[in-house]
Parts: sequence; structure tokens; C-alpha cells
Amino acid sequence: MELLKSSHESRGASLTNEEEESMGVNSVTLVGRAGRDPEVRYFESGSMVANLTIAVNRRSRDDEPDWFNLEIWGKQAQVAADYVKKGSLLGIIGSFKLDRWTDRNSGEERSKPVVRVDRLELLGSKRDNEASGGYGGGGGSFGGGSPSDEEVPF
Repeated sequence: MELLKSSHESRGASLTNEEEESMGVNSVTLVGRAGRDPEVRYFESGSMVANLTIAVNRRSRDDEPDWFNLEIWGKQAQVAADYVKKGSLLGIIGSFKLDRWTDRNSGEERSKPVVRVDRLELLGSKRDNEASGGYGGGGGSFGGGSPSDEEVPF
């Protein structure tokens, strides 16, 4: 909050208490490898959704990667369906949400954290993506360049 406040003030503006209290940021940026091929669902309305997981390495090679559930809608979902395969190097920008539902069998409330993807970038070289069965998206503008061995979770 202080960073946003000081940035705002550096432009000659000040925040009211109400603006300070309502300010929030929900932004997720990840670079990692697809943990599986996307599951794609089509709806009668013509929309579609692709769901998959992404593994993101931690700094230490001794640590297990962090896994995130991704939800991709619309044209980005079509790109995922057509070109993303298990092992594809991806960059995403999205927002965090918590899916909630009631388990039909037990009646218990359940929840699952999900990243709703607003922007999907296919990263890595064409050779990398062909090896994983995907499309070679070049380096894209997302991450710039190839990842080092330490950045690849597989």
C-alpha cells in the first residue's frame, strides 16, 4: 500500500482514506511448464474454457516446484487447446480466485485456489515445444530469452 501511495503522491495527487481502504491488487505472473495437456470444455453459448496446471520452480534446485491450477477462457483457451502440451514452457498473467462448491457426496464445503489467466504466452524455443508436442511460440515478449537449467522444473 505504501508503494502505491508514494507513487500516487509523487505525481502530485493524494489519496483519501476511503481510496486507501478500497485499493487492492490481485495480479499473478508466473513462468513455468505445463503439468498436463489442457482439459477443454465447450459451452452451448459458444464460449470455451481450458484448465491445466503449471509447475514453477523455486530458486533452490532442492525444493519441489510450486503447482498452480490455471483457468483460461475465450481465445486464449483456444490457443491453449491448440498449442499447449504437457511440458510446454508458458508465461501467464492473471488474477487469483478461490473456487468454492459443496461436495455432492459428503455435503462438505470445498475450495480450490485457481489463477484465472488474462494473458497466455507460449515461451521457449520451437524445438522445446516440439519435444513436448506443442507449438514453438518463439521467446515472445513475456520472459525474453531461454530459461536456464535452474528455471526448468523437469
